[in-house]
Amino acid sequence: MKKQFNRMKQLANQTVGRQVTLTLADIERRMEMVRVVSHNTHKRMVTCLQGHIGTDAEKRHKKLPLTALSQAMVDGGSQLGEESLIGKMMEVCGEAENRLASELLQHEVQIEKDVLDPLNQLAEVDIPNILKQRKQLARLVLDYDSARARWLQATKSIISGTNTQALTAKADLLKEEVDEAMNKMELCKDQLAADMYNFFSKEGDYARYYVMLLEAQADYHRKSLTVLESVLPTIQAQQDSWTEKPAFGTGLEEHLKRSSREIALPLEACIMMLLETGMKEEGLFRIAAGTSKLKKLKAALDCSTSQLEEFYSDPHAVAGALKSYLRELPEPLMSFQLYDEWIQASSVPEPDKRLQALWVVCDQLPKNNKANLRWVTDGLFLSKLAQDSEVNKMTPSNIAIVLGPNLLWAKTEGTLAEMAAATSVHVVTIIEPIIQHADWFFPEDVEFNVSGMFAMPTPPSNHINHSMEYDCSTIERKRPGSMHPITSSSFPLLWTAVG
Repeated sequence: MKKQFNRMKQLANQTVGRQVTLTLADIERRMEMVRVVSHNTHKRMVTCLQGHIGTDAEKRHKKLPLTALSQAMVDGGSQLGEESLIGKMMEVCGEAENRLASELLQHEVQIEKDVLDPLNQLAEVDIPNILKQRKQLARLVLDYDSARARWLQATKSIISGTNTQALTAKADLLKEEVDEAMNKMELCKDQLAADMYNFFSKEGDYARYYVMLLEAQADYHRKSLTVLESVLPTIQAQQDSWTEKPAFGTGLEEHLKRSSREIALPLEACIMMLLETGMKEEGLFRIAAGTSKLKKLKAALDCSTSQLEEFYSDPHAVAGALKSYLRELPEPLMSFQLYDEWIQASSVPEPDKRLQALWVVCDQLPKNNKANLRWVTDGLFLSKLAQDSEVNKMTPSNIAIVLGPNLLWAKTEGTLAEMAAATSVHVVTIIEPIIQHADWFFPEDVEFNVSGMFAMPTPPSNHINHSMEYDCSTIERKRPGSMHPITSSSFPLLWTAVG
């Protein structure tokens, strides 16, 4: 025992390379603090676990909140069915949450085994047992002191007493009791010291529990991330493949591709309604629509519905929706990339050359942008709206003023109103001639009801075809002005269009 005590004492003196020698009293105080903080840590850590400690794995898995969430999602997805994107998403998410629940269960079981149980053993068993020895030593010290006191009293009685032999025998017995009490005390003291030094020498092992906690958490999060990363491409692919996505605020290319259309739905729907009921409405695009009616129409168009009968009687709401669609495009219909070219073309001083420069820029528009711009300008403004300008007060100039800033703006920071104000003069000089000479810029026939979703308005008796044939006394179809600067060799397509 003495050898073990000395070996533990030497090990304690060398622990962590410290040169400060800790007394047993210091170690005892440290032990008590370790017991308290370990107990508190264990208690708090248990509250962080979502499973029920002590139950078997299957029951524990069922009781996890993630499992309940998973089941709710799977059930909800089944109720909504495959035709619902939300239903599809819920099923995929539900399966992912169930896998996350399994990872969480394994993580908590590992934490319980590697961290919680050892902490509980340390705080509730190991340290208390050592502290119990401290109390046992205190009792043994009292027993030794009592036996020694009786022995000393007996020794004094021998000197003053008459029955020396009997007193001596009693003193000898008491001496044996003292020796036995001292041996028990020393043994307990040595054992206590050994256990205390042993505890101190293993502080690094106890500290390792917290390293294991973080390692287990890191491993759990890595595995959970793997689960999520494996399912994200699937769920994102479903999201991307879903055709029912709001048109407002969505890029033109994305909307056309998703809906398999050539002309954006809000443009076709609004123009079809305006062709039927809005062409003679005074101040169209200038008079603000009712907010609630406008919101309802935009929401209906976002749902790709063709049930729009109620809006035919409110052309200002329809015009407002058309303006909103153009304004909310992430990139203007006439393109950020060509903004500088548009401005430069509009700044050409000579009218004929300016028109020629605008045509060149227009011809550079991306295919879908050009098709939709052609459909809007040639389909709506020239063919109908400008024709009825005496009634609706919407001349090409007025149209350019109210609608132009929604067709082209600069890619600069600031609100759309600020950007529109900064470029409104330039935009009007760009848009107005395109509206005036739309059939020259876009000589191809325009098919209004491209999707077949909307009823074609009944044409007036003096119109043969809405696409190209109009009253020539109302709208000039010839090439504008004198086109001497243009030759068939330099601009063959343009020459063909106006020849």
